[in-house]
Amino acid sequence: MIEFKDVTKHYGANVGVDNISITVGDGEFVFLVGPSGAGKSTFVKLMLKLLDVDKGHIYYKDYDITKLPPRLIPGHRRSMGIVFQDFSLLPKKTIYENIAFAMEIVHRPARAIKRQVPQALELVGLTAEAEKLPNEISIGEQQRVAIARAIINNPDVLIADEPTGNLDPDTGWEIMRLLEQINRRGTTVLMVTHSREIVNAMNKRVVAIRGGRIVRDELGGLYHPEMDDDPVVCRPASEEALPI
Repeated sequence: MIEFKDVTKHYGANVGVDNISITVGDGEFVFLVGPSGAGKSTFVKLMLKLLDVDKGHIYYKDYDITKLPPRLIPGHRRSMGIVFQDFSLLPKKTIYENIAFAMEIVHRPARAIKRQVPQALELVGLTAEAEKLPNEISIGEQQRVAIARAIINNPDVLIADEPTGNLDPDTGWEIMRLLEQINRRGTTVLMVTHSREIVNAMNKRVVAIRGGRIVRDELGGLYHPEMDDDPVVCRPASEEALPI
């Protein structure tokens, strides 16, 4: 699905990523962790072709991202769903319209929009809020709208950049349950996070980056203390062993 092969990206004298190689397979759920400035954002931007590598290759499905001509870059980016910490919703569009817009910009037919948007709203539990504006729903509901928008075009990969960072603990776990459900439906999920509690509870693959290098890659890994800088704490409301 995704392969970084001997990839390096520097910013002058500063290291973004340094000679990293990694493969993420179809249907995996991977946490990308590391302190601020470790290279996590560079990793994501290289995947999205927002940056060019200094050396190495990045393969996605059946093509080399590093060799994509400019005319094919927008299509490449649209093949991945992206969820940001700040939601980035359109304030003057309803919840329904925010999700539909992601289909409209790729010229999906109206009948497909009418069929798929209600399905996405049902998946994220927001059917009753379809006609509300973003400022009329809670922060957690806004993040669920952002997730629905990210998956509405059935991407193979969902990139979630600190999706629980602005949320209270209970709402954060609701978002993680939703991401787990999306992953179980076959979507590869790559999530950047500082949340030790989430990583330790989820029992997924953990890739740790420090100084631009991959220092750990473990299945069922934990969030080690050396990855901390300003961790986001997200504890489950109950005493259950696993909140997912």
